[in-house]
Amino acid sequence: MTGPAHHARHVPPGALAHLRVTVIGLGRFGGGLGVTRWLCGQGARVTVSDAADADALADSVRQLAGLDVALHLGGHDRCDVLDADLLVVNPAVPKDIPLLALAAEAGIPRTSEINLFLQRCVAPVAGVTGTVGKSTTTAMLGRVLAERFATHVGGNIGVSLLDRLEAMKPDHVVVLELSSFHLEDTPLVGISPKVALVTNLAPNHLDRHGTYADYAEAKKNIFRFQGDGDVLLLNAACADLADWRAPAPARTEVYDPAAEPFDLAVPGEHNQANAQAAWAAAREFGIDRATAAAALRDFAGLPHRLQFVAERDSVRYYNDSKCTTPQGAVVAMDAFEPRTAVMIVGGYDKGVSFDELGAALADRARAVVAMGATGQQIVEAVEARRQGDAPPVDVARDLPEAVALAKRQARRGDVVLLSPACASYDMFTNYEHRGEAFVALLSQAANR
Repeated sequence: MTGPAHHARHVPPGALAHLRVTVIGLGRFGGGLGVTRWLCGQGARVTVSDAADADALADSVRQLAGLDVALHLGGHDRCDVLDADLLVVNPAVPKDIPLLALAAEAGIPRTSEINLFLQRCVAPVAGVTGTVGKSTTTAMLGRVLAERFATHVGGNIGVSLLDRLEAMKPDHVVVLELSSFHLEDTPLVGISPKVALVTNLAPNHLDRHGTYADYAEAKKNIFRFQGDGDVLLLNAACADLADWRAPAPARTEVYDPAAEPFDLAVPGEHNQANAQAAWAAAREFGIDRATAAAALRDFAGLPHRLQFVAERDSVRYYNDSKCTTPQGAVVAMDAFEPRTAVMIVGGYDKGVSFDELGAALADRARAVVAMGATGQQIVEAVEARRQGDAPPVDVARDLPEAVALAKRQARRGDVVLLSPACASYDMFTNYEHRGEAFVALLSQAANR
């Protein structure tokens, strides 16, 4: 890939007042909210265009109340592109939609929320990406850096930092979780974080990127534009990262995910690996191990990420709804003793293989309950690898039935683990909605 597309430079940082800016993609769970509010605060004339209608976007629309925003919902109008001075595209919007092709033909510059932030941020940025573990690693790194610096954590972890730009100073630190969707657009501005951390790499989002190679190319944008004094940090145990190198004169370093363990409150070897990754990045900012260890000791984990929910009849229930990859589900299962986890899996089809997940479930799960669009694929992957009738496999029509079936399969001392290995869009608004539904089902059962 060559350098940044020159047309993005037509709208330099700070030149947004009075410009006609179209935000493409408000999102059912507010992916475009932060940038829309910020653009209004910059004096831009903002239009929001979304293919979904007002009913589907009701919560997001409600949060824009009082702002001078034109809402064009229920379909995209070509005038929203051709009359704009700048397009700001939500990362969830595919880059191959006709609207963006029209913009390119007309020479309309486009950017993203992350790009707008990176162009204006005066503080050094640590960026975290990877297929699994990036949210927890981001949160851990933010916790460690906050021991010494004013620290701002955002990006894919769910927080827009645009409205904090004015408060940021050069001696602060920013930690950004960056998904492949975010990183697709960074070549438009040619900026990579000062510290770029990659936790691991495995096939994901192939419904969006097409091939594993294209997915990896998007991830590489986290370091592609690094320069003097910058560093790329890679997981030494991930073979698919072995030949990645930052461009000279930036450095490339590796960290050992199985190094001397930290005393953690969150379970699992994967969380030890996340802690090692966070510590490797914190070292680049001068943080010593004792400081990192103290900060990590009380880290309680993220909601929807191996979140302990309840214990019922000597069975513990964990919400890992944020797990949207097969690799993540295997990692979550391996946080517990073999043959003790009743796994609830399945959801939206991102086009990835379930062969490795099926083999792991067949080998180590207590039982499997599959649901959603990918449920049958996962069942077939398990049945192709299991010996005899272990583990038992059930198919559920929905989450309430999945929880009921899992309860039936669980024995005293087992865990029931919602770790879907898939996105949620076939049945839920997002992974939070899915996780909250799981928690609510357990709460209802306790109140009966």
